[in-house]
Amino acid sequence: VQLQASGGGLVQAGGFLSLSCAASERTFGSYAVGWFRQAPGKEREFVGYIRWSGSSAIYADSVKGRFTISRDIAKNTVYLQMNSLKPEDTAIYYCAATTGTLSRYAGSWTSWGQGTQLTVSS
Repeated sequence: VQLQASGGGLVQAGGFLSLSCAASERTFGSYAVGWFRQAPGKEREFVGYIRWSGSSAIYADSVKGRFTISRDIAKNTVYLQMNSLKPEDTAIYYCAATTGTLSRYAGSWTSWGQGTQLTVSS
């Protein structure tokens, strides 16, 4: 499956932004979709994921309570709603998909979008 992330931009601390991850395949239902982020000089970090067939999502502790992942089946799109943004949220955000075992380890995810930049100013 091909993924395209979009929606990044420049936001002030305390602000909000929503990212989108659109999938190329209509049969997105067998995948889980995850969000990861990578700041300059740091490893790619797990943000959260959602099973396409379910409504619940799993989050990293660093974003829990501030970020929400949701999906629109009709649009074949997964969203990452980010609230109460902090400068440390600044990173390139990637969406990923897998039909395999769900993991917080980036190497377990098989399909990746190109990434979208989020910059949070203080």
